[in-house]
Amino acid sequence: MPSTTQVESPPHEDAAASLSHGLKQRHLSMIALGGVIGAGLFVGSGAGIAAAGPSIVLAYALSGLLVMLVMRMLGEMSAAYPSSGSFSAHAERAIGPWAGFTAGWSFWVLLCTAVGLEGIGAAKIVTGWLPGTPEWAWVALFMVVFCATNLAAVKNFGEFEFWFAALKVGAITLFLVLGVLAVAGLLPGTDSPGTSHLTDFLPNGGEGLVVGLLASVFAYGGLETVTIAAAESENPVRGVASAVRTAMWRIALFYIGSMAVIVTLVPWDSEAVVEKGPYVAALDQLGIPGAGQLMNVVVLAALLSAMNANIYGSSRIAYSLVERGQGPKALGRVSGGVPRIAVLASCVFGFVCVVLSYWRPDDVFPWLLNMIGAVILVVWIFIAVSQLRLRGRLEREAPGKLVVRMWAFPVLTWVALAGMAAIFVLMAREPDTRVQLYSTGGMTLLLAVVGYAWQRARTRA
Repeated sequence: MPSTTQVESPPHEDAAASLSHGLKQRHLSMIALGGVIGAGLFVGSGAGIAAAGPSIVLAYALSGLLVMLVMRMLGEMSAAYPSSGSFSAHAERAIGPWAGFTAGWSFWVLLCTAVGLEGIGAAKIVTGWLPGTPEWAWVALFMVVFCATNLAAVKNFGEFEFWFAALKVGAITLFLVLGVLAVAGLLPGTDSPGTSHLTDFLPNGGEGLVVGLLASVFAYGGLETVTIAAAESENPVRGVASAVRTAMWRIALFYIGSMAVIVTLVPWDSEAVVEKGPYVAALDQLGIPGAGQLMNVVVLAALLSAMNANIYGSSRIAYSLVERGQGPKALGRVSGGVPRIAVLASCVFGFVCVVLSYWRPDDVFPWLLNMIGAVILVVWIFIAVSQLRLRGRLEREAPGKLVVRMWAFPVLTWVALAGMAAIFVLMAREPDTRVQLYSTGGMTLLLAVVGYAWQRARTRA
């Protein structure tokens, strides 16, 4: 093992020094606000409702509490050490280079694969409007547009995300207002269902709740982007602190609030919840004309926003890893304040995933999806362990950097780790998620071995 000094020496503090600082506070605020409204909320929540029934509200509340704790821990470290590498840089600082390598590259694979999946989802919506047009052409168009956006100045990424987030926030706020009015019996032409759809709270028992809980956990993925983007903002510390402190009410309002409205308005076992999506089903229940097409526009915006954010996030993670000597040097080249080779590499990987979905839909593509299935949980574990180790060091060496503090440290950090372990156990019990767990575990182990070998080689050199 390397000496203690070598393992604990901080990664390059200037990892973002050659990147521009073109993100304004309004960009970062809206990225933080819109970042919690991911494609998973609109697209994936229907299956969770069908499995858990009204108890999906409890599932989202439990997973939401876990996410709040993770974001608080990440915010504490990111405010103290702003870096485009975010949790990867923190893991290297707290645990060692192998940990930063493992967390960073596994997250890079996750984001790049997600870019391809979101492109496919967006193309399906557009071909529904324009039948006869090829899906691959739309995917290619989206990839080119967002690749070009990210190759230009970072402020372009910020502007795209600002307006995407504004559309998502506006749409879900309007949905919540209409839903609450309908539930209260105050919406003209609509009778309040009262609590008639909530009587069977656990229709499929504990197993249904478990499925809903697992679905809700993965719907929260993507919140980490704001801590990556903060390194390129005008005031990284203030931006991270503001985003993390408002995370609680945003999660409670957008996720838990909308799930409560949906299961109150629509019977949980309605086929429309899965076929049309829960938000469209709820709006149809209210008799709002054109609800399906309206929500398709919002879902399209959410998917395109996720593509944009994931290309950005993956390129910055790759750049940070290279800056810390943990990847091909070419990916670290910066011109115009942008790591353009890293952007291109991330886009190419994403497009390869799209090609695989057409070329090998029955073997290679499902294997890839299973491999990234539980990566977000692996990242959360690295965040929690890193925060446990860095908090004491910060209190001793630089207490002034603790602008954001983890609540009830270290008790809630250990509670969060216990929650993550419980989710792993639940995944091992379910046949569908068990494959994801083992596949992700295999990739993580491989990256850890490579990272440790890289660390030893650098130590000997």
